[in-house]
Amino acid sequence: MRLGGSIERDYHNPEEWLALVKELHYSVVLSPVDSSAAPAVRQEYLACARENHLIIGEVGVWRNCLSKDDSERKQAMEYAKAQLDLAEELGARCCVNILGSHGPVWDGFDEDNYSPETYALAVDSVREIIDAVKPKNTFYTIEPMPWMAPDSPEQYLQLMKDVDREAFGVHLDFVNMINCPERYVKSTGFIRHCFELLGPYIRSIHGKDVLMDRAYTTLIHEVMPGKGTLDYTKILPMVEKLGPDTPFFVEHLPDFDTYAQAAGYIRECGKKAGVVIL
Repeated sequence: MRLGGSIERDYHNPEEWLALVKELHYSVVLSPVDSSAAPAVRQEYLACARENHLIIGEVGVWRNCLSKDDSERKQAMEYAKAQLDLAEELGARCCVNILGSHGPVWDGFDEDNYSPETYALAVDSVREIIDAVKPKNTFYTIEPMPWMAPDSPEQYLQLMKDVDREAFGVHLDFVNMINCPERYVKSTGFIRHCFELLGPYIRSIHGKDVLMDRAYTTLIHEVMPGKGTLDYTKILPMVEKLGPDTPFFVEHLPDFDTYAQAAGYIRECGKKAGVVIL
Protein backbone atom coordinates (compact mmCIF):
# COMPACT_ATOMS: atom_id res chain seq x y z
CA MET A 1 0.00 0.00 0.00
CA ARG A 2 0.99 3.61 -0.48
CA LEU A 3 0.60 6.25 2.20
CA GLY A 4 -0.20 9.92 1.67
CA GLY A 5 -2.17 12.88 2.93
CA SER A 6 -2.51 16.63 2.68
CA ILE A 7 0.51 18.91 3.10
CA GLU A 8 -0.92 22.08 4.70
CA ARG A 9 2.06 24.19 3.73
CA ASP A 10 2.34 26.57 0.79
CA TYR A 11 4.33 25.68 -2.31
CA HIS A 12 4.79 27.57 -5.54
CA ASN A 13 6.39 25.11 -7.93
CA PRO A 14 7.02 21.36 -8.32
CA GLU A 15 10.37 21.53 -6.55
CA GLU A 16 8.89 23.09 -3.39
CA TRP A 17 5.98 20.65 -3.49
CA LEU A 18 8.28 17.65 -3.87
CA ALA A 19 10.44 18.73 -0.93
CA LEU A 20 7.35 18.77 1.33
CA VAL A 21 6.14 15.41 0.01
CA LYS A 22 9.54 13.88 0.73
CA GLU A 23 9.65 15.38 4.22
CA LEU A 24 6.33 13.67 4.97
CA HIS A 25 7.55 10.43 3.34
CA TYR A 26 4.45 10.19 1.16
CA SER A 27 4.44 7.75 -1.75
CA VAL A 28 0.97 8.70 -3.00
CA VAL A 29 -0.23 12.28 -3.30
CA LEU A 30 -3.32 14.37 -3.72
CA SER A 31 -3.33 16.33 -6.94
CA PRO A 32 -1.04 19.35 -6.42
CA VAL A 33 -3.11 21.45 -8.86
CA ASP A 34 -6.75 21.81 -9.82
CA SER A 35 -8.40 22.18 -13.21
CA SER A 36 -7.77 25.94 -13.29
CA ALA A 37 -4.02 25.36 -13.64
CA ALA A 38 -2.47 26.06 -17.02
CA PRO A 39 -1.71 22.96 -19.14
CA ALA A 40 2.03 23.56 -18.86
CA VAL A 41 1.84 23.75 -15.06
CA ARG A 42 -0.19 20.53 -14.92
CA GLN A 43 2.43 18.74 -16.99
CA GLU A 44 5.28 20.05 -14.85
CA TYR A 45 3.75 18.59 -11.71
CA LEU A 46 2.88 15.34 -13.47
CA ALA A 47 6.45 14.97 -14.73
CA CYS A 48 7.78 15.65 -11.23
CA ALA A 49 5.50 13.01 -9.75
CA ARG A 50 6.47 10.40 -12.33
CA GLU A 51 10.19 11.12 -12.08
CA ASN A 52 9.97 10.55 -8.33
CA HIS A 53 7.80 7.42 -8.51
CA LEU A 54 4.80 9.10 -6.92
CA ILE A 55 1.23 8.06 -7.68
CA ILE A 56 -1.47 10.72 -7.86
CA GLY A 57 -4.20 9.10 -5.84
CA GLU A 58 -7.02 11.64 -5.86
CA VAL A 59 -8.32 14.70 -7.60
CA GLY A 60 -10.95 16.24 -5.34
CA VAL A 61 -14.18 17.97 -6.31
CA TRP A 62 -15.89 18.84 -3.01
CA ARG A 63 -18.83 20.69 -4.55
CA ASN A 64 -22.58 20.24 -4.10
CA CYS A 65 -23.90 18.64 -7.27
CA LEU A 66 -27.33 18.30 -5.62
CA SER A 67 -27.78 21.90 -4.56
CA LYS A 68 -31.32 23.26 -4.76
CA ASP A 69 -29.79 26.47 -6.08
CA ASP A 70 -29.70 25.93 -9.84
CA SER A 71 -26.70 28.21 -10.35
CA GLU A 72 -24.69 26.54 -7.59
CA ARG A 73 -25.57 23.09 -8.90
CA LYS A 74 -24.61 23.99 -12.47
CA GLN A 75 -21.25 25.38 -11.34
CA ALA A 76 -20.61 22.30 -9.21
CA MET A 77 -21.40 19.97 -12.11
CA GLU A 78 -19.09 21.83 -14.48
CA TYR A 79 -16.32 21.83 -11.89
CA ALA A 80 -16.77 18.09 -11.30
CA LYS A 81 -16.43 17.45 -15.04
CA ALA A 82 -13.31 19.63 -15.21
CA GLN A 83 -11.77 17.85 -12.22
CA LEU A 84 -12.53 14.43 -13.67
CA ASP A 85 -10.91 15.57 -16.92
CA LEU A 86 -7.86 16.64 -14.89
CA ALA A 87 -7.77 13.24 -13.17
CA GLU A 88 -7.87 11.60 -16.58
CA GLU A 89 -4.96 13.75 -17.79
CA LEU A 90 -2.88 13.04 -14.67
CA GLY A 91 -3.70 9.33 -14.62
CA ALA A 92 -4.96 9.71 -11.05
CA ARG A 93 -6.40 6.68 -9.31
CA CYS A 94 -9.70 8.52 -8.95
CA CYS A 95 -11.62 11.76 -8.91
CA VAL A 96 -13.65 11.97 -5.70
CA ASN A 97 -16.65 13.93 -4.49
CA ILE A 98 -19.60 13.34 -2.18
CA LEU A 99 -23.07 12.98 -3.70
CA GLY A 100 -24.08 16.28 -2.14
CA SER A 101 -26.91 17.56 0.02
CA HIS A 102 -30.36 18.92 -0.68
CA GLY A 103 -30.10 20.97 2.50
CA PRO A 104 -28.54 24.40 3.20
CA VAL A 105 -25.07 22.99 3.99
CA TRP A 106 -23.33 21.42 1.00
CA ASP A 107 -22.10 18.39 2.94
CA GLY A 108 -24.72 18.45 5.70
CA PHE A 109 -27.65 16.36 6.84
CA ASP A 110 -31.17 17.04 5.66
CA GLU A 111 -34.45 15.14 5.42
CA ASP A 112 -34.44 15.50 1.63
CA ASN A 113 -31.13 13.63 1.40
CA TYR A 114 -33.13 10.42 1.92
CA SER A 115 -35.88 11.04 -0.64
CA PRO A 116 -36.20 8.90 -3.79
CA GLU A 117 -36.16 12.08 -5.88
CA THR A 118 -32.82 13.19 -4.43
CA TYR A 119 -31.33 9.75 -5.02
CA ALA A 120 -32.55 9.73 -8.63
CA LEU A 121 -30.98 13.17 -9.18
CA ALA A 122 -27.73 11.91 -7.67
CA VAL A 123 -27.61 8.92 -10.01
CA ASP A 124 -28.31 11.14 -13.03
CA SER A 125 -25.64 13.61 -11.90
CA VAL A 126 -22.93 10.96 -11.60
CA ARG A 127 -23.85 9.56 -15.01
CA GLU A 128 -23.73 13.03 -16.58
CA ILE A 129 -20.28 13.76 -15.12
CA ILE A 130 -18.83 10.45 -16.30
CA ASP A 131 -20.49 10.60 -19.72
CA ALA A 132 -19.16 14.11 -20.32
CA VAL A 133 -15.54 12.99 -19.85
CA LYS A 134 -15.62 9.28 -20.75
CA PRO A 135 -12.47 8.55 -18.72
CA LYS A 136 -10.19 5.65 -19.60
CA ASN A 137 -7.32 6.28 -17.17
CA THR A 138 -9.22 7.10 -13.99
CA PHE A 139 -12.51 6.61 -12.13
CA TYR A 140 -15.15 8.91 -10.74
CA THR A 141 -15.92 7.97 -7.13
CA ILE A 142 -18.16 9.03 -4.27
CA GLU A 143 -16.97 9.29 -0.69
CA PRO A 144 -19.46 7.74 1.76
CA MET A 145 -20.96 10.07 4.34
CA PRO A 146 -22.76 9.52 7.67
CA TRP A 147 -25.98 11.27 6.58
CA MET A 148 -26.38 10.84 2.84
CA ALA A 149 -26.06 8.04 0.33
CA PRO A 150 -24.05 5.92 0.33
CA ASP A 151 -23.84 5.37 4.10
CA SER A 152 -23.26 1.60 3.98
CA PRO A 153 -21.31 -0.78 1.74
CA GLU A 154 -24.58 -2.33 0.59
CA GLN A 155 -25.90 1.06 -0.48
CA TYR A 156 -22.64 1.77 -2.32
CA LEU A 157 -23.07 -1.44 -4.31
CA GLN A 158 -26.62 -0.41 -5.14
CA LEU A 159 -25.40 3.02 -6.24
CA MET A 160 -22.85 1.39 -8.54
CA LYS A 161 -25.57 -0.80 -10.03
CA ASP A 162 -27.88 2.16 -10.56
CA VAL A 163 -25.21 4.42 -12.07
CA ASP A 164 -24.14 1.57 -14.36
CA ARG A 165 -20.92 3.06 -15.67
CA GLU A 166 -17.59 1.22 -15.96
CA ALA A 167 -15.71 4.37 -14.93
CA PHE A 168 -17.57 4.58 -11.61
CA GLY A 169 -15.50 3.20 -8.74
CA VAL A 170 -15.40 3.17 -4.95
CA HIS A 171 -13.78 5.62 -2.62
CA LEU A 172 -13.71 3.93 0.79
CA ASP A 173 -14.04 6.05 3.90
CA PHE A 174 -15.06 3.49 6.51
CA VAL A 175 -14.94 6.04 9.33
CA ASN A 176 -17.69 8.10 7.68
CA MET A 177 -19.91 5.02 7.73
CA ILE A 178 -19.35 4.33 11.45
CA ASN A 179 -22.46 6.34 12.23
CA CYS A 180 -24.12 4.27 14.95
CA PRO A 181 -23.10 2.54 18.22
CA GLU A 182 -23.20 -0.99 16.78
CA ARG A 183 -20.79 -0.17 13.97
CA TYR A 184 -18.60 1.64 16.51
CA VAL A 185 -18.28 -1.24 18.98
CA LYS A 186 -17.95 -3.77 16.14
CA SER A 187 -15.66 -1.57 14.06
CA THR A 188 -13.14 -4.18 12.90
CA GLY A 189 -15.88 -6.51 11.72
CA PHE A 190 -17.73 -3.68 10.00
CA ILE A 191 -14.58 -2.49 8.23
CA ARG A 192 -13.81 -6.05 7.14
CA HIS A 193 -17.33 -6.24 5.73
CA CYS A 194 -16.66 -3.06 3.73
CA PHE A 195 -13.54 -4.56 2.21
CA GLU A 196 -15.27 -7.85 1.45
CA LEU A 197 -18.15 -6.19 -0.40
CA LEU A 198 -16.32 -3.31 -2.08
CA GLY A 199 -12.73 -4.55 -2.41
CA PRO A 200 -12.62 -5.12 -6.20
CA TYR A 201 -13.88 -1.60 -6.86
CA ILE A 202 -11.87 0.43 -4.32
CA ARG A 203 -9.66 3.10 -5.90
CA SER A 204 -8.60 5.08 -2.82
CA ILE A 205 -9.06 5.00 0.96
CA HIS A 206 -9.25 7.60 3.72
CA GLY A 207 -7.88 6.65 7.13
CA LYS A 208 -9.07 8.38 10.29
CA ASP A 209 -10.23 7.21 13.73
CA VAL A 210 -13.35 7.42 15.89
CA LEU A 211 -14.15 8.02 19.54
CA MET A 212 -17.67 7.76 20.99
CA ASP A 213 -18.82 9.62 24.09
CA ARG A 214 -20.70 7.72 26.77
CA ALA A 215 -23.48 10.27 26.67
CA TYR A 216 -27.11 10.64 25.70
CA THR A 217 -27.61 10.68 22.80
CA THR A 218 -24.99 9.10 20.51
CA LEU A 219 -22.00 11.32 19.78
CA ILE A 220 -19.20 9.86 17.66
CA HIS A 221 -16.14 12.04 17.09
CA GLU A 222 -13.72 11.82 14.20
CA VAL A 223 -10.13 11.92 15.53
CA MET A 224 -6.68 11.37 14.08
CA PRO A 225 -5.39 7.80 13.74
CA GLY A 226 -4.19 6.51 17.10
CA LYS A 227 -6.44 8.79 19.14
CA GLY A 228 -9.54 6.61 18.86
CA THR A 229 -10.52 2.96 19.04
CA LEU A 230 -9.81 1.60 15.55
CA ASP A 231 -7.24 -1.20 15.39
CA TYR A 232 -5.05 -0.36 12.43
CA THR A 233 -2.91 -3.46 12.92
CA LYS A 234 -6.02 -5.34 11.76
CA ILE A 235 -7.17 -2.81 9.16
CA LEU A 236 -3.91 -2.33 7.25
CA PRO A 237 -3.64 -5.99 6.15
CA MET A 238 -7.05 -5.52 4.51
CA VAL A 239 -5.65 -2.56 2.59
CA GLU A 240 -2.51 -4.48 1.62
CA LYS A 241 -4.58 -7.24 0.01
CA LEU A 242 -5.87 -4.74 -2.54
CA GLY A 243 -2.39 -4.36 -4.02
CA PRO A 244 0.90 -2.54 -3.39
CA ASP A 245 -0.20 0.70 -5.08
CA THR A 246 -3.47 1.12 -3.18
CA PRO A 247 -3.68 4.76 -1.98
CA PHE A 248 -4.31 5.32 1.72
CA PHE A 249 -4.67 8.95 2.82
CA VAL A 250 -4.75 10.41 6.32
CA GLU A 251 -6.95 13.49 6.35
CA HIS A 252 -8.79 16.25 8.21
CA LEU A 253 -5.78 17.32 10.26
CA PRO A 254 -4.91 20.92 11.09
CA ASP A 255 -1.29 21.30 10.00
CA PHE A 256 1.88 19.82 8.54
CA ASP A 257 3.15 18.44 11.85
CA THR A 258 -0.04 16.54 12.67
CA TYR A 259 -0.02 15.02 9.20
CA ALA A 260 3.53 13.85 9.84
CA GLN A 261 2.45 12.43 13.20
CA ALA A 262 -0.56 10.60 11.74
CA ALA A 263 1.47 9.17 8.87
CA GLY A 264 4.11 8.03 11.35
CA TYR A 265 1.48 6.26 13.43
CA ILE A 266 0.14 4.40 10.39
CA ARG A 267 3.68 3.33 9.48
CA GLU A 268 4.26 2.00 13.01
CA CYS A 269 1.02 0.02 12.82
CA GLY A 270 2.15 -1.31 9.48
CA LYS A 271 5.40 -2.56 10.98
CA LYS A 272 3.53 -4.31 13.80
CA ALA A 273 1.19 -5.94 11.31
CA GLY A 274 3.92 -6.92 8.86
CA VAL A 275 2.44 -4.69 6.15
CA VAL A 276 4.72 -3.12 3.57
CA ILE A 277 3.97 0.61 3.30
CA LEU A 278 5.73 2.33 0.44
